[in-house]
Amino acid sequence: MNTKLKCLLLDDELPGLTYLKMLCEQLPDLEVVKAFNNPTVFINEVSSLDFDFCILDIEMPEMNGLQITNLLNGKPVIFATAYKDYAAEAFDLNALDYIRKPIKIERLKQAVDKAKKHILNQAGQNKKTFIQLNTNKGKAILFFDKIAYIKTSENDSRDKVAKLFEGEEFVLKNITFDKLTELLPTANFCRVNKKEILSLKAVQIFSFDEITTNLITDQGKNVKVILSENYRNEFLQKVKI
Repeated sequence: MNTKLKCLLLDDELPGLTYLKMLCEQLPDLEVVKAFNNPTVFINEVSSLDFDFCILDIEMPEMNGLQITNLLNGKPVIFATAYKDYAAEAFDLNALDYIRKPIKIERLKQAVDKAKKHILNQAGQNKKTFIQLNTNKGKAILFFDKIAYIKTSENDSRDKVAKLFEGEEFVLKNITFDKLTELLPTANFCRVNKKEILSLKAVQIFSFDEITTNLITDQGKNVKVILSENYRNEFLQKVKI
């Protein structure tokens, strides 16, 4: 994960909240989006905030941390509390960790590392590996790792032709490059000119204005595509030049 983990903090005791926030800010891969000392305010604002997980106190007035967890729609939670009596209930709610106060930074880091591992695993499980599109052969499932490049159809510019590494071709019906760019994983594909999107797996060598691919024509030559000025910088960034 290249970006920092984003977390929310909730503790009704202001000194404890301030101390927890200070510890969190010492962890380089963690960003505190917002710290709350009021459960009601937390509940009112949580749906509008972008965050990965929460660190919650348990024993609080009006609503305790266990009740709040049930309102978070499955977002990961770490409990930080001075009380040991709630440990069993916390893990019944699938809490990632249960930290006893006073909190030590080494123990906090251990819990945050656990959160990071959990979130990465979830992202991997949810990561899509294919797209489903209308083609000349009907509805087709195209796996990202099988697509070599996509170009504008010579018969109808509204259509695009997807060529697979295995050699098979599909005509993608009435779809724009902008839409394809949204659907394809940005780390694996790059628009190289107005009429072509290329898989980075297909790149063999390249120059200032031309890319030689590892795809072979019927004549036994490597397929070459133009690298236009408008897309050159993006391409160079993706191949880490």
